[in-house]
Amino acid sequence: MAWEYLQPVTIRFGEGSVGELEKVASELNCKRGLLVSDPFFVKSGLAQKIVAGSNGVLVDIYSEISPNPEVREVDACAKLIKEKKVDFLVALGGGSALDCAKASGTICFTEDSICKYHGTGEVLPKQHLPLIAIPTTAGTGSEVTCVAVLSNKELGKKGPINCNNFYPAVALIDPELTYTLPPYMTASTGIDVLCHALEGFWSKGHQPVCDALALHASHIVFQYLRIVCKDPSNREARAKMAEASVIAGMAFTLPKTTSSHACSFPLTNMLHIPHGEACGLTLDYFARINADAQNGRIHEFAKKLGFKDMYEMADAIYDLKKEIGLRTDLKEYHLTDEQIQDLVDGSTHPNLYNNPVEITKEMLQEMYQSMR
Repeated sequence: MAWEYLQPVTIRFGEGSVGELEKVASELNCKRGLLVSDPFFVKSGLAQKIVAGSNGVLVDIYSEISPNPEVREVDACAKLIKEKKVDFLVALGGGSALDCAKASGTICFTEDSICKYHGTGEVLPKQHLPLIAIPTTAGTGSEVTCVAVLSNKELGKKGPINCNNFYPAVALIDPELTYTLPPYMTASTGIDVLCHALEGFWSKGHQPVCDALALHASHIVFQYLRIVCKDPSNREARAKMAEASVIAGMAFTLPKTTSSHACSFPLTNMLHIPHGEACGLTLDYFARINADAQNGRIHEFAKKLGFKDMYEMADAIYDLKKEIGLRTDLKEYHLTDEQIQDLVDGSTHPNLYNNPVEITKEMLQEMYQSMR
């Protein structure tokens, strides 16, 4: 088996690490930055506090970012980058802010819209601004990946762009920033961590380093996600879930995600289910489908986590979702046959072809019908 591992992101983990921002910028020889922030942190004042504490290194804030970042927002951010003549970016927030910053930090060197590169196969130019990523959720792993997931509302399209430009230069993982995360967001982003780990493990592109990371992250999720959802003030559980998020991010960025992420795109586009919950909705289903693939290695993964086999682990995933308040079906939507078919068609995304078992439209139809 031939494989290669790449992780160019410098990771600084620890409570209070966001206070190292000015020092990190100096180490990168960066002098004039733009803060790309989730709008929530502008309303809460955290974004302004970070700018004020940067001693003039950060010169402005861009925060016009949707929960599923849109191509027009990337273009608008790139325009502001040019106007402010900045030489680096800082992204503060969940995957939305990070993904917007990643894409705008490259597209700003062109006269193009990011639409030219979104799902088209067109190769992005190599020039890009350095990015310091500060995640505020324990879930997306975007701070250590080369992926930006964007939406184009006009075309009804959501999907990832993969580019080595998108690796942040530095990730500041500060568990303190997750302390105020609401219970639902904690659950939704937490189940996304498990999706990243499992999908990275069983992806056709799996490899040993990422396998080990996937196992570590999954173990933490099963041990701590319930705890942090029940007791949001539990500092140990918050720190462990932040750890699991970054580790799972490294577990999937090279192998790529598979079936659950493919299905999440239409679930988010059509039904507006947030990304993490949308991914988790189908995870136990695909765990059962994939259980016997790859010469028993998927069952071995489950056994290392203390389960009898992957079938038992799939049951545990279902129970975990139920316990932390996430959807386990789509009954509330009263879906028509036409809507079911739209979900099936929308799920045939390229990520689906990373799955170890071929997933047919008939299988997707059966899955969505069972959730109805």
